[in-house]
Formats: sequence, C-alpha cells, structure tokens
Amino acid sequence: MSEADLDQLAVDTKKAEKVAYENNKLHKRLCRLVGQAIGDFNMIEDGDKVMVCLSGGKDSYALLDILMTLRERAPIHFDIVAVNLDQKQPNFPAEVLPAYLEKLGVPYHIENQDTYSIVKRLIPEGKTTCSLCSRLRRGILYRVADELGCNKIALGHHRDDILETFFLNMFFGGKLKGMPAKLVSDDGKHMVIRPLAYVREADTERYAEVKGFPIIPCDLCGSQENLQRKQIKAMLREWEKKHPGRVDNVFSSLNTVVPSHLMDRNLFGFADLKVDGVANPNGDIAFDEEPCSTPAANIISLTQL
Repeated sequence: MSEADLDQLAVDTKKAEKVAYENNKLHKRLCRLVGQAIGDFNMIEDGDKVMVCLSGGKDSYALLDILMTLRERAPIHFDIVAVNLDQKQPNFPAEVLPAYLEKLGVPYHIENQDTYSIVKRLIPEGKTTCSLCSRLRRGILYRVADELGCNKIALGHHRDDILETFFLNMFFGGKLKGMPAKLVSDDGKHMVIRPLAYVREADTERYAEVKGFPIIPCDLCGSQENLQRKQIKAMLREWEKKHPGRVDNVFSSLNTVVPSHLMDRNLFGFADLKVDGVANPNGDIAFDEEPCSTPAANIISLTQL
C-alpha cells in the first residue's frame, strides 16, 4: 500500500470514528431526554404494558427504538407491543412493518381497518383529510389497546409537534392549549403518553438516517399536511435561525405557567381576590424584567424620589 493510500486510510478512519462518536452521542441524548420526560411525568410504571403506535414514520420508529433501549436499562419491568393500523391507503407497503418488527423481535399487532374509504367518502375533494383520519384512527387504537391489555398508549409526538399545536390553538383557535405529555382520553379509560415530548424533530430526522428505518410516507392518501401547521412550522424554523434560543424559551414557558398573570377566570379566582397585607412574590414584581437590567443603586434612588 502506497503512502498516499495510507494517508487516505487514516483520513477515512478518522472520519468514521467521528461519525460513530456523533451517532453515539445522539443516541445517548435521545435516551436521556426520553428518560427525563418519562420520569418528569411518571409516564411508565412497574408492570405497565405499553402499546407503541407505529405509523412507519421517523418519529414512531425512534420512539419504539429508544423505549426498547430504556426497557433494558430500567429498574422496573414493563412490556412493549408495537401496533400499526393499516388503513388501506393506496400503495401502502403492508409487508414493510411486519418484516421490520419480526427482525427486531418485538411483539406486534397489525390492525386492518379501511378508514381510507370512509374518509374519502365524507371529505370533499381537495380538503385535508388529516383531522377525520386522526379521529377514526384514535378510536380504533383505543379499542385495540383494550383487546391487547395495554394500559398505556405511547404516541410519537415530539417537542416541535407540541409547540406547533400550541401556536395553532392560539392563532387559529383562540386558546392557550397545547399537546400534553400525558393525558387521560375523553372516555376516561386510556392513558396516553408522549415520551418524545422533550425531543427535537431534527434529532428524530437524523436518528432515522443513522438507523436506516424503513420509512413509509404519510401522504399515500393524497392529502397534504394542514396548511396552517406548515405556516407555524416555517415560523418556528425562522425564529430558530434568526433568534437562537427563542423556541427553547417558548417551550420552557409551557412548563412554567403563572395562572394569576393570565386572564382565565376559571383557572384563577380573580373575582374573589382580596388584599390581605401579605407579601406576594407573584404580585406586580412578576412584571419586572428578569434578570433586572437596572442597577440596584439606581432602583434605590428612584424609590426615594
């Protein structure tokens, strides 16, 4: 081997080591963030049977992969069963997920329900089908969870999904409402969890490339993603580019709510609010900039005017 070949081999080896290091770091970060979300919201407990909803997209693949890793390390025991709903969309590659799950060695169930025909019959041509499709899918998955004896239903929504939903509700629905990391279903019978709540979409995208997940596109039905959600997604990406840290602060605000400084009378008893002479750290001082940019000496002199 020539000296040039040896030099190139050294360069290639160094590149491969760097890629392996970055990939391992990504995997560790995902495990840490998912583990943190599970712990913060007490998502999974000893003896749980978790139904992981697998759509064939990057996020649900990542969710299943990380949960399987954490299950091996966890001090508690919980079971996992992967579930896919085959909605009979045209050109859906029905063989992909069973082959992948068989190779993975994870228990799984494929539920066959022709919701595609129902949606096409009820939604006018050219209108987005995502909302009705989602409602039908949710009802079916709740039933399957009962049949499989699963007490937790894990969905692959990540941090970006949560933020987009928050702004969608604010801008177009007039509500301060997001997508919680954990909730009880409308019928009160099912616990829904979102272990990827702290994970950025960019990380699931990269992880899917690293792991080579057999991605199934979600546009097989011909319906495009909701235009309003696309607008919000573009807005957040622009913020991240021009104002690094702003999106992080918005997400942090979802975890740090001060009901007395909003205007929901059902959430805070404004009508019964009385002066009691007791200092309140959430009073008008809460409007001060944090950290305060005015030197303490200047504040003292101003109060003496």
